[in-house]
Amino acid sequence: MKFFKIFLLAGLLSSCTHDFSDTNTNENNPTNVTPDLLLSGVIKNMMSNQVNTAWGIGNIVAQHHAKIQFVNEDRYLWGEQNGVWDDVYNNYRNLQNIFTAVGADSTNPYLGVSLVLKSWMFALATDTYGDVPYSEAGRAKLEGKYQPKYDDQESIYAGILADLKRANSYLAKSGTTLDGDILYGGGANAILKWRKLANSLRLRYLLRLSKRKDVSAEMAEMLSNPSSYPVFTDNADNAELKYLSAAPNQWPLYDARVGSFDEFRVSKTLSDRLTTLNDPRLKVFGRPSQRSVAANAPKIEGIPNGLSDVNALAYNGGVQGVSRVGYTFACLVCNDIGQAAPDPAAPRALIMTYAELQFTLAEARERNMITVGDAATYYNNGITANFSYWKSIVPSQYGIDVTMPANYLTQATVAYTGTQAEKLAKIALQKWVAYYFNGLEAWFDWRRTGMPEIVPGPSNLNNNQVPVRFIYPQKEQSLNGGNRGDAVKRQGADNLNTRMWIAK
Repeated sequence: MKFFKIFLLAGLLSSCTHDFSDTNTNENNPTNVTPDLLLSGVIKNMMSNQVNTAWGIGNIVAQHHAKIQFVNEDRYLWGEQNGVWDDVYNNYRNLQNIFTAVGADSTNPYLGVSLVLKSWMFALATDTYGDVPYSEAGRAKLEGKYQPKYDDQESIYAGILADLKRANSYLAKSGTTLDGDILYGGGANAILKWRKLANSLRLRYLLRLSKRKDVSAEMAEMLSNPSSYPVFTDNADNAELKYLSAAPNQWPLYDARVGSFDEFRVSKTLSDRLTTLNDPRLKVFGRPSQRSVAANAPKIEGIPNGLSDVNALAYNGGVQGVSRVGYTFACLVCNDIGQAAPDPAAPRALIMTYAELQFTLAEARERNMITVGDAATYYNNGITANFSYWKSIVPSQYGIDVTMPANYLTQATVAYTGTQAEKLAKIALQKWVAYYFNGLEAWFDWRRTGMPEIVPGPSNLNNNQVPVRFIYPQKEQSLNGGNRGDAVKRQGADNLNTRMWIAK
């Protein structure tokens, strides 16, 4: 009997131990995720957020779009704009998990690709806010650093450029097994494209840095050795996320409410400039006003930025006299009378394009920062590439002809002629057009050059100044107040008009 009791107890203990093990293991909540799954999530999240940032404020401050109601963004009553901050630091946690998984193995392609993404993400953060957590960011889990210091922007840019250089060299010798790459598709061909992105981004940031430092030697090193530093060579290299026709991987604005979508309209700045250029890309960016269509005289009519709510709604006789944003970018129910629903897979999210790179090289050559190539050729290549890009994006059923007119490059308003100042202004204008719907990039480039001109609207609430940065998230005052305070002392007042180091 005694033996039976001991046997029964042992059996029960064994059974309980087994049950506890099963109960405490949630197979639907893994503790480790493989790099391929993490990579696809970071790309998808960051690039769709890039679209939303462009829509919510980037296209507004660059004056590609304007608003007809709820016009605070257009009047520079911004308050907190935390989207970029949250996007970067939330997604950086998953990049950190990739770094932890691959360690120091420089032959692992996930290391090089993750360094490219990290560089782009922190460039967004520092270009938006100025000094931000960088060297100690993402170390809470492994090192218990819950209050990371804010690095100065000069140091951040040095880190970004160094990481892009490392990424290129790592990927040059890496393996080719790269799953989860929803940007370039994975495999050997994708590795080369990631290298091209690393080097093209490096040229973007070197030009941005050129206001503060002489970057000509670094640019020359890269451009004199294309086999070691490959860059974008055509639109096939564009860093663009292609969407699908089925949810949930559709164009991020596709499920927007029509009322919310229609708050945003074509800016008069955009419509006037492209009309002057006889530029058919305007038909991609906007639709003829409904009033002009009803009068059988279709015309794209923009609205000035920075009007008051009352004046914006009343402009040009009311909303029927103001053009809606282009059909290519519309929501499911944002079609005009007689139109089918738009294609949810047509538009793309962008990091960088071949056209932008060509305009970057055109400016660098015009400023004698590089000696390779011809500024006019780079400039014309950029325009041609952007026309070709939009021609490939717009669905044929929309009936929009985006073919570049035969005389486009030779007309006085476009031809690469004039003084150096006039040439640089033409580069800046065409680059501004090519930045359409690319996050905050048009704003960042305007902040560096002051071109093309952005004039605050008549009802702006920022003393006739175009903002040059976002304020820090207010949650940082309680979560990381000391380090935030140090950054403010170093950088200047935490407001929209304090120029960060790179823009001084």
